[in-house]
Amino acid sequence: MTYTKMITSFFAVLFSVMAFGQPGDSWKNYVTWSFSVDYHDNCEATLNATAKLAEHWHIFSITHDPDKADFIGMPTTLTFSKNASYDLVGKVKESKKPIVFKDDFGEQIYHEKQVTFSQRIKLKTDGEFDVKMEYEFQICDENGCLFPPAPDHTFKIRANTNCGAVKPAGTKEQTGDNSSQTEENSTSDKTASSDESVVTAPSDSVAKTAKKESKAFVPIDNSKDASSEKEVNLWLIFLGGFGAGLAALFTPCVFPMIPMTVTFFTKQSGSRAKGIGNAVIYGLSIIVIYVSIGLLINLLTDNASVVYEVSTSATLNLIFFAIFIIFAFSFLGAFEIQLPTSWINKTDAQADRGGLIGIFFMAITLVLVSFSCTGPIVGTALVEAIASGSVIAPAVIMGGFATALALPFTLFAIFPSWLKNLPQSGGWLNSVKVVLGLLEIALAMKFLSMVDLAYHWDILTREIFVAVWVVVFAIIGIYLLGKIQFSHDSPVEKLTVTRFMFALTALVFAVYLLPGMWGAPLSMIDGVAPPRTHSEDNFRFVKGNPEFEVTDLFTEYRSYMHEVGDGSILVFHDLEKAQEYAAKVDKPVLLDFTGHSCANCRKTESTVWTNDKIRPILQNEVVIASLYCDDREKLPEDEQVYSENLGGKMKTVGNKWSDFQIGKYGQISQPLYVMTHWDGSDLSEPLGYEPNIGNYLSFLRKGIENYKKYQSTME
Repeated sequence: MTYTKMITSFFAVLFSVMAFGQPGDSWKNYVTWSFSVDYHDNCEATLNATAKLAEHWHIFSITHDPDKADFIGMPTTLTFSKNASYDLVGKVKESKKPIVFKDDFGEQIYHEKQVTFSQRIKLKTDGEFDVKMEYEFQICDENGCLFPPAPDHTFKIRANTNCGAVKPAGTKEQTGDNSSQTEENSTSDKTASSDESVVTAPSDSVAKTAKKESKAFVPIDNSKDASSEKEVNLWLIFLGGFGAGLAALFTPCVFPMIPMTVTFFTKQSGSRAKGIGNAVIYGLSIIVIYVSIGLLINLLTDNASVVYEVSTSATLNLIFFAIFIIFAFSFLGAFEIQLPTSWINKTDAQADRGGLIGIFFMAITLVLVSFSCTGPIVGTALVEAIASGSVIAPAVIMGGFATALALPFTLFAIFPSWLKNLPQSGGWLNSVKVVLGLLEIALAMKFLSMVDLAYHWDILTREIFVAVWVVVFAIIGIYLLGKIQFSHDSPVEKLTVTRFMFALTALVFAVYLLPGMWGAPLSMIDGVAPPRTHSEDNFRFVKGNPEFEVTDLFTEYRSYMHEVGDGSILVFHDLEKAQEYAAKVDKPVLLDFTGHSCANCRKTESTVWTNDKIRPILQNEVVIASLYCDDREKLPEDEQVYSENLGGKMKTVGNKWSDFQIGKYGQISQPLYVMTHWDGSDLSEPLGYEPNIGNYLSFLRKGIENYKKYQSTME
């Protein structure tokens, strides 16, 4: 298998299990039902229920079995009330073959766009009669699933004298549509009564999975309202891709191509205007190629209908770690990641055709030729986009990458005199690759750390993580000074000012990181490095034990408390114990929905909670319950029950807290803070990520004030 096929297969599998949250809109915006009756010559009729779905939405087949899909999805069921005027003939059928989707969770079966569910009946009377049908279904897209209350519909069966004399064979009668029964559907939420028969595929799981929703994904790092957060994230993702594209420009595979390509366009096009036009088309072609790669990955997610917590999956994060290490070795010169030579030769031959097609194939040739340098950078960018949790992030980040890559070819064609100011190609280009390779090693630690935190391995402590980063950036600085050389490097005869400044920056950053070995905050890498409390001894060797007011009650509950931030703030992970303790000390409970891999949670703990205005309140006036929604610790068997909010079986502690957060507050993002009474009553509105000290302080004070008012009503 070629490298390209391997990468394509990997991302196809990955995106097929991308996570999603729960949409909050009405199901009627995404599916329209219509109903009809087909009459036949042999005293029979067919009752049809047609579901027309919005783009990217799907409905589960009658043959879908949740037991074979880890409790994901509910099969569509049609329930017909019993009536002496007709008999059911056979079982419900579907108008087309369903899509079968298989992954680690099992097998899901569903339909997209439009599907008709049909039930044949035998008419037993010549007169008119009604057939009442109740239908249950679940619809999903990449963001989640909606489970409507079971609506019903009544088919009006016309008189059929002599069993079909009234209606010719094959005629169809419309008996209603979604709009005509809106009121009926909205008020109908009933289950089949004892005198009804359920017609569906034979499966014991149907009864067990009634009214189940899909699992809900818990995004790692969302904050503020959904609309503003999505916009900000996409811009940041685009800028991240743009930065990756700039890095790719300064590699041995791309940089020398700039003057060669620009010179070709300016000299071979016949006129300056045409040369500029061709260069613009060339740049746009590069953008189209890379964005198409991103869109292709997006399309792979269209049929995703399972929940998968990408950010906390041990398997995927370990794969990400391995990919980054492979990229690092490639940049350091251990081997080159290359595409088949035949691909390059074929595209190069097409480029000789000239015209717009020739220019487009010139762009493809650049993409293929430069892959040994750009491949690891593109792969790194895509992995970061995947970790962001946004489905469209791959296309966005590829747009940023391609824009940065294409921009010089266009600008230098418009201003050819700028070519004189370009530095000459040389050994410095290989130095760029080496530096990028070392940075890949540092970034790889991030994914290994996520797994270590979520699964409580306690292997990659903060000391080890920081030590790796200190050494990596120190090596980068020393390497740029010319004191270290790899086998494929050219000797550094003269140290340029630019090279010296990069070396100085790397060495200064390494020195900045060094105190982190002994518990320094390191706010520049908050959310990337493990929290300060995830050290070998919480840095007690350096700073001693934190000072807390020790009472008999404190001593009784101390084993349930855990240190966060700089170690001076204690939190409970057991909500019941937190509420029990709060009742005895007469304090409100601060619910902290958090995650091991939540960067904004770590930033809040290390910068907001440790602020001199905030810290005393958290230490003395509230009891904190930190509930980790991505904790992978297994729940006891008796607590592993089905969750309506998650649409699946709660298996981990994180599932338990996610179920609680979604069920009570209707939100799925972390961090989320709520001030509550120890009896469970809310004392404040939920607050998302809030780095502003003043706003966070107001939130705490308001909650404490409301606690006192609430307590006064109880006395």
